Amino acid sequence: MQTATAPVNSAPIINPTLATRRIASIDAYRGFVMLLMMAEVLSFSRVSRALPESSFWQFLSFHQSHVPWVGCSLHDLIQPSFSFLVGVALPFSIGSRLAKGAAFGALLRHAVVRALILIFLGIFLRSMHSDQTNFTFEDTLTQIGLGYVFLFILGFYSQRVQIGALVLLLVGYWAAFALYPLPGPDFNYALAGVTPEWEYNLQGFAAHWNKNTNLAWAFDRWFLNLFPRESTFTHNGGGYSTLSFITTLGTMILGLLAGNALKAATTDRAKIRFFIITGLVLLALGVLLHFTGINPIVKRIWTPAWAIFSGGWCFLLLALFYSVIDVANYRRWAFPLMVIGMNSIAAYIIADGLGSFISGSLYIHLGQDFDKILGLPYASLVKGTLVLLIEFYILYWMYKKKIFIKI
Repeated sequence: MQTATAPVNSAPIINPTLATRRIASIDAYRGFVMLLMMAEVLSFSRVSRALPESSFWQFLSFHQSHVPWVGCSLHDLIQPSFSFLVGVALPFSIGSRLAKGAAFGALLRHAVVRALILIFLGIFLRSMHSDQTNFTFEDTLTQIGLGYVFLFILGFYSQRVQIGALVLLLVGYWAAFALYPLPGPDFNYALAGVTPEWEYNLQGFAAHWNKNTNLAWAFDRWFLNLFPRESTFTHNGGGYSTLSFITTLGTMILGLLAGNALKAATTDRAKIRFFIITGLVLLALGVLLHFTGINPIVKRIWTPAWAIFSGGWCFLLLALFYSVIDVANYRRWAFPLMVIGMNSIAAYIIADGLGSFISGSLYIHLGQDFDKILGLPYASLVKGTLVLLIEFYILYWMYKKKIFIKI
C-alpha cells in the first residue's frame, strides 16, 4: 500500500487510523445554510414592502437581506457558514483518502482540480444571464476555490501552525487596508459608485474600510480589467471584492480548527465546551475590534473583524447542531436539512441556476395570477413556496436515488 507523505518540516495532524464516520450535524448545518439561501425565493422583503406596518415581516425581511455595510443579519451568516464547513469537513476528507492509501501528491492534485472547478463554476453561474463571460470572483464558490489549496496544505500541519497562519493572515490583511491611503480632496467618487455623504460611510481610522474607496476596490479596478468585459470595470455595486478570499480563507481555517476538534479523541462534552467557549471568545473579540475602531465588522469586504465575529457564530451553530443531532441523537427533525446538506453543490446550482426557470414555468402552467391566491401582498410568498418545494423535491429524488454531486 502506498503511504502518504506530508510537506517537509510539517507535523501532520491527520491520522488515517482514526474513525472516518460521517458527522450528521455537519450535513444538517450545511443544509440549514443552504436552505436559507434557497429560501430567498420567498422574497420576504416584497411582503414587507406590501405590509409596511407589520413588524413581523420587517423582521423576516431584515434577516433575509444583507446589511448595507456594517453589521450582521442571519442572511449574512450564509457564506461564512458555508466556508467554515469546508474547513470542518477537510480533516475527515483527508483522513478518508489517506486511509485508502492516497499519496500527498495525488491529494494535492485533487485539491487543485477542485479549486479550479469551484472557481469556474462560480463564474459560469454568474454569467448565465450575461452576453459574455462575467469574470467575477467575489461569490461564494469562487472565494472558496481561490483559498482552497492553501487550506488543504495547512491541513497537513500542526494546529499551532494553522493558528499562526490565521493570525498572520488576518493581521496582514488588516495592515494592508490600514496603510492604503484614504480618498483625497480630488477623489472621483462617481467612479467608485458612492458619495462622500453616503449614510453608511465610516469615519476616522475606520474609513479605511469604506465602500469602494479601499485597497480591495483598487485591486479589482486593475485585476478585473485584465479580463474581457462588456465595459471597463469601475466598481462593484455592493462593494464586494476579489481579495475577500484572503479573509474567507481565515474563516475556512477556523473551520479546520473546529474539524480537528471534532475528529480528536476527546469526549463529546469536551468538544461542545470547546465550540461554545471558542465561539463566545471570537464574538467578543470581533465586537471589541469593531467598537474600539480598530476594525469594523463588514461582511461585504470580509474584514478581519468580520471573519472573527462570524466565525464565532459558526462555532456556536456547530455546537448547537452537534449537541442536538450527534450527541442527543435527535435526528428525525433534521432529515430535510440533511437531504439538502448532503447535496450542497447540487442545491447551490439548482437555486442559483434553475430558480428563475422553475418560477417562469409556474406562470406558464398555472396562469399569471396563480400567486395572488392569498392576496397581492403575499404573491411572492406563494410563488416562492412552490419554487422551494420543487427544488427540495429534486434534491429528495436525488437523495433517494443516491445521486450526490461531489467535486
